[in-house]
Amino acid sequence: MHQSRLVPVLIFIGILLLVDIYSFQAVRLLSSSFSVYWKRFSYFLFWGLSASSILIIGIGTMSKWQEWPSGLKTYLFATMFILFFTKLIISIFLLTDDSLRGVRWVGQIISPPKTNEGISRLKFISQAGLLVSGFFLFNFVYGMVKTGFNYRVYRIKLKLTNLPDAFVGKKIVQISDLHTGSFVSTSPIERAIKMVNDEKADIVFFTGDLVNDRYDEALPFKDCLSSIHAPLGIYSILGNHDYGDYYQWDSDELKKQNLEKLKALHKEFGWKLLLNEHIRIGEQGNDIALIGIENWGALHGFAKYGDLEKAYAGSEDAQVKILLSHDPSHWDAQVNTNYKDIAATFAGHTHGFQFGFEIPGIKWSPAQWLYKQWAGMYENGNQKLYVNRGLGFLFYPGRVGIAPEITVFELEKA
Repeated sequence: MHQSRLVPVLIFIGILLLVDIYSFQAVRLLSSSFSVYWKRFSYFLFWGLSASSILIIGIGTMSKWQEWPSGLKTYLFATMFILFFTKLIISIFLLTDDSLRGVRWVGQIISPPKTNEGISRLKFISQAGLLVSGFFLFNFVYGMVKTGFNYRVYRIKLKLTNLPDAFVGKKIVQISDLHTGSFVSTSPIERAIKMVNDEKADIVFFTGDLVNDRYDEALPFKDCLSSIHAPLGIYSILGNHDYGDYYQWDSDELKKQNLEKLKALHKEFGWKLLLNEHIRIGEQGNDIALIGIENWGALHGFAKYGDLEKAYAGSEDAQVKILLSHDPSHWDAQVNTNYKDIAATFAGHTHGFQFGFEIPGIKWSPAQWLYKQWAGMYENGNQKLYVNRGLGFLFYPGRVGIAPEITVFELEKA
C-alpha cells in the first residue's frame, strides 16, 4: 500500500480508538449495576463492534472497496458512521465533564469542597450523553428508512427580466445528484421519476452527479431515466463525481473510457448533455440561451473542468441566459462577478449535507460552514441562484431533516 494512503488511514483509526476508549467510560459506569453476564456481554458488544469497524477499514484500504456490492458497501459504512457519531456524542459529554472537573480541581486547591459528588455527576453526564446520542441514533436510522426516500416537491415562481412571451408560464423541473451507485433498488428512483413526469414539465434540468464513481452504476436505472418526458428537452451537466476522480483506476485509459461511456449514457437516456457549451431553446428572436458547463468548484480539492467563457461565447444577444453549473460556489467565484447578464443559475452538489433542519424562516445545516449558498433560492441584484438539495445520497444512505428534492419552477416575466 502506498504511504500516502496508509498515513491518513492510520490517523483515522487512531481517532476511532480514542473515541472508543473515551466513550467506553459511559458503558462501564452505566453497566456497573448489571449482573456479571450482562456486564461482560455489554463489554463484548462494544469492543466487538469497534474491532469490526477497524477490520472493515483495514480490508477496505487493502482492497478496492468501491467494487464491493452496492448494498453491502452502502449500509456497512452507514452503520459504522452512525456508531462512530453516537460514540462521539457521548465522548463530547464526558470531555465536558472532565473539563469542568479540571476547573473544579483548580478551585479545590484554593477552597476545598465539603462533599464529593463527582461520581453521581459523572453518572448523570453519562446518562445525558446516552440520551442525546440515542436521539441522534433514532433520527439516523429513521433517515435511512424513511426521510431519505421522502421526496419533496418545491414549487418556485421564477421571475426573469426580459423573459420572452413564449416562455411565460412554462414549467421547468430540476433534479440533481442522483448518485445511483448508492441505491440497492431501482424502486425509489422510479417513484421519483414518476413524480417528475406527473408535473408535465416543458423542460427538465439535471444538474450533475448521476453516479458516485463508475458509469455502470447507472445502468440498472436506464429504463427509468429514459422515461423522463419534456417537450422542450431534457438538459444535463456533469458533477464532480461523474468524472471518476475518487476511484482507484488501474490506468488513465480506463478512467477516460468510463467518462466517455457515462457521456454516452446521457444520450441514450434522451438527455442533451451540455459540455462547456450553450444551446438556444425556442424560436429565433423569441428564445433563451441555456448554458451548461462541466464541474467547476471554488473550494480546494474540487476540479475546475468547466469553461464558462467558452460556453458563454455566442450567447451574448440572447434576451435571457440560464446557466447549469453543478457546484454553487461557482456562482460567487465567476457568475455574479464576470457574467452579470446570466439571469438564473441552477446548481446542486451540497445535498444540504443530508443533515440539518428547515422551518419557516430558519434553515440550518453543516453545509453552510463550507458553502455560502447551500439550499434554495439566492439573489444578487437581478441574478438568481437555485441550489437543489438533490434526490440521492452519498456515504450515509439517508437524510436527517433535509428532504430529497424535486424542484418545479414556473417562469414569469419580472
